[in-house]
Amino acid sequence: MEKTFWTLGVLLISLVPCTYSDFQSRKGTSKRVIRAVDNGDANDGKRCGYTFLVPQQKITGPICVSTKGPGPNKNQVTRMDLENLKDALGKQRRDMETLQVVVDVDGNIVNEVKLLRKESRNMNSRVTQLYMQLLHEIIRKRDNSLEIAHLENKILNVTAEMLRAATRYKELEVKYASLVDLVNNQSAIISLLEEQCMRVFSRRDPHGSPPLVQVVPQHIPNIQQYTPGLGVGNEIQRDTGYPRVRDSRQPPQAPAPTISPFRVPPVTIIDEGPFRDCKHAKESGFSSSGIYLIKPQNANSHMQLWCENGLDPGGWTVIQKRIDGSANFFRNWETYKKGFGNIDSEYWLGLENIYQLTNQDNYKLLIELEDWNNKKVYAEYSSIRLEPETDYYRLRLGTYQGNAGDSMVFHNGKQFTTLDRDRDMYTGNCAHFHKGGWWYNACAHANLNGVWYRGGLYRSKHQDGIYWAEYRGGSYSLKTVQMMIRPID
Repeated sequence: MEKTFWTLGVLLISLVPCTYSDFQSRKGTSKRVIRAVDNGDANDGKRCGYTFLVPQQKITGPICVSTKGPGPNKNQVTRMDLENLKDALGKQRRDMETLQVVVDVDGNIVNEVKLLRKESRNMNSRVTQLYMQLLHEIIRKRDNSLEIAHLENKILNVTAEMLRAATRYKELEVKYASLVDLVNNQSAIISLLEEQCMRVFSRRDPHGSPPLVQVVPQHIPNIQQYTPGLGVGNEIQRDTGYPRVRDSRQPPQAPAPTISPFRVPPVTIIDEGPFRDCKHAKESGFSSSGIYLIKPQNANSHMQLWCENGLDPGGWTVIQKRIDGSANFFRNWETYKKGFGNIDSEYWLGLENIYQLTNQDNYKLLIELEDWNNKKVYAEYSSIRLEPETDYYRLRLGTYQGNAGDSMVFHNGKQFTTLDRDRDMYTGNCAHFHKGGWWYNACAHANLNGVWYRGGLYRSKHQDGIYWAEYRGGSYSLKTVQMMIRPID
């Protein structure tokens, strides 16, 4: 028994130095007391030995010796754990740095993506704008194409109309030539009839032809200057050196046309209306001179006439115009009643039309006269009115003013006479002697519907030219004449 105990003690002593150091390293809470040693022991490098005396115990069972040492403490942190933790932290730091780099790269990519999206939106807006511009351009070109096609069709229609008008013009030329031949034949017949009438009349009337008016007027009234459009340089003064001997040349057989001072090409035709008169048309906003459609208040039909707006204040209705001798004014009653001629050239508006106009309002009369020296004078009457046809369109004029002299006072209150309606105060027919229709007395101091002679002075037995006795006398045929009416303001 004692041998067994001592054997066990020796084994314990031999195991203590080997397990003590491991036990102290693993036990974190135990304290190790180091005993002081002197320098001699320290220099020797010898270690101390420990001897444990185990009290004697009574062993009743088997003795188990553990060679593995004590079990690990879960709450104890070792150096290896710290190293492992440092490695893990270093790895995590490296991963975080890697992730930071990735995040930075991804952030740049995100910013670039945002910029690309913004540029994409701007590009989409620009593309949309360009698309709309392209669409508008396509629509505009399509509209231009349609407009060009429309204009081409219009040009084709106008060309066709011009061809038709040219064909019609040729037909009219042929008809005009035939009418000229007819007029010449009629003129010859009229001349023959006139000679017969004169022979018959000379046997019946001991007085012969009507008295001739003076060749040169004895007095030209000196009155106030005309304001509606006639310049000071065009006023005519009396020419004291005017020849008193008549020109011996014969009147031309077929007077050639001259340039009209009243015509302003191209002719303006107003499709609006009808208006009451030219003043009404001007007040409606039409200020151009040209052909207008007029319908007086009590008239049953409308008429076309020339409205002259070039003379201040405008709104003048032209009832008679003589400029180039293109119209024959030796007509019968019915023709003078309805009117004749070309509106943009020579024409007579018609007695019935003048009657309808002058009886719808109070009108004044303006007569412009121009000689062959391009000098203009005028005669203006404060009122004009015609009586109805039952009174043979008797003329009623107001007071005179102007610088041409008052030649119409001799005709005021007289009825209208034509070659087939003799209503003058002479024993014969003044229309036969003066080759026109007029408000003749016995016979005329003004013959504005006579024969248009070129050159001024003419030689005729009965003074049948276009003359104004108080200006240039009865043997001077005027170049242009224009009679106009306008409502009194």
